[in-house]
Amino acid sequence: MFHCRLIPPRPDFAFTLTEEERELMGRHADYLRGKLAEGTMILAGPVADPAGPWGLLILRVGSEAEARAVTDGDPVSNSGRGFRYEILPLISAIL
Repeated sequence: MFHCRLIPPRPDFAFTLTEEERELMGRHADYLRGKLAEGTMILAGPVADPAGPWGLLILRVGSEAEARAVTDGDPVSNSGRGFRYEILPLISAIL
């Protein structure tokens, strides 16, 4: 399993979305719902970090390459708007 942190293009992104960014985030959510239905994703959601919200994504995949393929397929990754994912393997998990 992998912990993926979606870092938005600016710290106040969650509070200052433009209409175009709202539409992009809708496509992002739809993409993640598809990954949930496939069984690839365990959970996803925004984290209320005092330094600025970011997105949490927990994936059930076998390798970092598979995790990267999921994050690279996310519409936010391909938007050219400055989003980026950090990916870290989970050492263990209690489910």
